[in-house]
Amino acid sequence: MVERMIPALYVDDIAVSKTFYCDLLGLKPVFESDWIVQLSDPENEGVELMLQPRNHKLIPEAFRKRPQGSSLAFVVSDCDEYFEKAKSMNLNIVQKPRNEDYGQRRFLTVDPDGLLIDISANCEPSAEFIAKYFGSENV
Repeated sequence: MVERMIPALYVDDIAVSKTFYCDLLGLKPVFESDWIVQLSDPENEGVELMLQPRNHKLIPEAFRKRPQGSSLAFVVSDCDEYFEKAKSMNLNIVQKPRNEDYGQRRFLTVDPDGLLIDISANCEPSAEFIAKYFGSENV
């Protein structure tokens, strides 16, 4: 049985990354040292994120590269609210908010280490999506 899952990001600058995730998403540090910062959502302790310096001895040499070919998704209550916050932080916006056929409104940005960040909120899926995946009787 899995008791917990905590995504760990290996970052260039732990302070910069901590500020990014705290300012954009409202995460708060629950543990900090010079080699690890553990963040959590104060309203949902099940949401956790761990940050570690990329060049720390605990990180195997082969895994110290910057992220590529992956993203981190956060489902929030209001995508547009977080988009406005991202704009006020002058973040690199890869995609402005838009409703996707599968029932999420999302925007894309990038964290300080180049990781694609997907911020999305639930919205109504398209009739075509519902018909294709759930049958036309659900439209």
